[in-house]
Formats: sequence, structure tokens, C-alpha cells
Amino acid sequence: MTTAPTPAAAARPIGIFDSGIGGLTVARAVAQHLPHERLVYFGDTAHLPYGEKSTAAIQAYAVKICDVLLRQHCKLILIACNSASAAAYELVREYVGSKAVVVGMIDPVVQYVGQHYAGRPVGLIGTKQTVGSNIYRKKIDQLDQGVDLHALATPLLVPMIEEGFFAGRVSEEIIRTYLDHPALQGIDALLLACTHFPLIKPQMEAYYQGRVAVLDPSDVVAATVAEALAARQLLASAPAEGVGPAHHFYVSDFTRSFEESTRIFFGQEVQLEHYPLWE
Repeated sequence: MTTAPTPAAAARPIGIFDSGIGGLTVARAVAQHLPHERLVYFGDTAHLPYGEKSTAAIQAYAVKICDVLLRQHCKLILIACNSASAAAYELVREYVGSKAVVVGMIDPVVQYVGQHYAGRPVGLIGTKQTVGSNIYRKKIDQLDQGVDLHALATPLLVPMIEEGFFAGRVSEEIIRTYLDHPALQGIDALLLACTHFPLIKPQMEAYYQGRVAVLDPSDVVAATVAEALAARQLLASAPAEGVGPAHHFYVSDFTRSFEESTRIFFGQEVQLEHYPLWE
């Protein structure tokens, strides 16, 4: 006989991590879907970008971050980074075991694409690590839904966004150069396989002018988190009226520019706390 989770278990926070602050776009979607849940976010800003790192390095960082989130008693760990999901999802699941539910970026999005774009051409842009891993292609092919995936690595977009160049002539020129690439021609939808890219979704939609659907996976992943918690009776109950959940945001390397950028990524003011992974 299975014992139902206790209220205390449901009150534990959701842990979310990324190579930097891009995963805050996913954290924002989770907070919107699940307004009663407390979030603990860890941005590994000392080691960004993960898209340029080896699989072994990303796995080492992911394990250290999971230790931090497990010490915070997180009931679910969301890998809010496509590069880390590609490199370390299976390892994190094995490492965490039964201590927490683990959700990555890739499987929920693959299922969504299979359901909505069977038999159609779909583009994908992401980091070198994500595209080079071929994990999206492998998983989409396993669905056997006839989705024709066109993937392109777009390494300039993450540093461009991190530096704040995502709403002007510079970003428009870089975005146009990538979207004009032969690999992305003839597609019905474009999947944003990096958590930074929702910030430039409006410019991509302006480029396509309705010809191509631009898919932000944040909402799909947030819905998956909600389903995973509901299935295990781990959804938090509503707090007292007027009292919102107290989120915590940690970074492995602190700079003032990151603190300023978090407001843009998360959509509200955020207080960052420095938490070095290696002392």
C-alpha cells in the first residue's frame, strides 16, 4: 500500500537550474502556472555558457548543483537548460534517485512537437552543445510521427542576449542572418531550443510575419512540471491571503549586471545570492 505524501512534502520548493539566468524564462512560466509554489533557482554563472562546454564538464556542474537543491529539500528539480538536459538529464535522474522528481527541457517539447507537427517540417535553433548532441533529432525520430527536423546551431544569440543586445538593429541583423540560413527554409514552425531565446521571440515573429510558428517551450515545460506534481499529490496548497511564496535565487558567480538582467528574464525584481559551487 502506497502512503500518500504529507502536507510537508507538498510544501517543499521546486528547484530550477541553468547555466546562467536564461532559465529564468522557464522559472517565470512555472511561477505563472503554479503561483502557490516556492522556487529555488540556481544559475551557474561561473561556468556559462554550457553550450560551449564538454558533456563531462556539464555533468560535473549538474551534480554539484543538485547537491545544493537537495539540501534545500526540493521536491522536484527542473533542468531549465537545453544543453544540460542534453548532457546530464539521465545522470541527474540516477543521481537524485527517489529524493526528487526530475524534469528536463527536451522530452516535454519532443512530445508537444510530435502531437502538433506530425508529418511537417520543423526548424530548431540552439547552442552548439544542444544541436551537436543530436538529442532532439533522435527523440523526435523515435516518435515515428514523420516530423522533419531542420536544426541549426546559433552560437551568437546567447552572448548577444546576455549582453543586452536583444531589442535593436544589432540583434535584428544577427537574427535575420540565422533565420535566412538554408537549413531553416521551408519550415512550418521554429522551436526555440534555448531558454534565452524567448526574449527575442517577438523579433523572430516579426521576421516570419505569421508564415512560421515560433515555439517557446517554457509553457510546455511548466505544464509538465504541474502534471508531474499533481500525479504525485505534491502540489502546494494556497498560502494565507496576501502572502506569496518566497522564492530564492542563487548564482555561482555574482556580478551587478546579472542582477539587473534577472529582472528582464524573470519579469520582476529579483535579489540574487552568491553561492559558489567550489570554495
